[in-house]
Amino acid sequence: MLTKKMILLKKYLKLSIPPIKKKDITDLIDVVIVDLEKTKFISDKFYSDSKAKSLIQRGSSINKIRNYLISKGINDKYIKETINKINENNENQDFFSAIKICKKKRIGPSRPDDNRPLFYKKDISILARNGFDFETSKKVMDLDKNEYLKIINLLWFFIFILLFKVVLNFVFNIVFNKYKNNQTKDTNRNNNY
Repeated sequence: MLTKKMILLKKYLKLSIPPIKKKDITDLIDVVIVDLEKTKFISDKFYSDSKAKSLIQRGSSINKIRNYLISKGINDKYIKETINKINENNENQDFFSAIKICKKKRIGPSRPDDNRPLFYKKDISILARNGFDFETSKKVMDLDKNEYLKIINLLWFFIFILLFKVVLNFVFNIVFNKYKNNQTKDTNRNNNY
């Protein structure tokens, strides 16, 4: 597990800079890291949350997210908070992530019905390598084609709603800022006369 300090030290040692005492370098790295953390430029909490959201959108399991954050040296406290947030937002996150993997890799319920029994073990192992437990994998693999299509359509509907919400929020912010700027210009004109 690499810490921020170790990563910066390795990067420095790879550079071809005149030799300086290693203790001086580590002291300098400590000062830089503390300064960046004070200014909130480096934040394990923010990184943990944003990376988890990114991995969820790709279809990663909660186990895969947890292991990824541990490998990056994120504090256990922040990892637990992030996983708890994910579970609060959606109890069946692993199930929906497994559905996304099936859709992306065209395995399990997205295969033609004739080939599903032939590739059952292979598909289960693909889901296992992606961090899903056996119960979730079996639940996804046993889905009917019609149920799978309903879930996919439902996921697309939620994505559409989220995009609509983002666009609406963006437009609202633009309109509100223009209105606010016009109000301040009007008050400045009135004050000048």
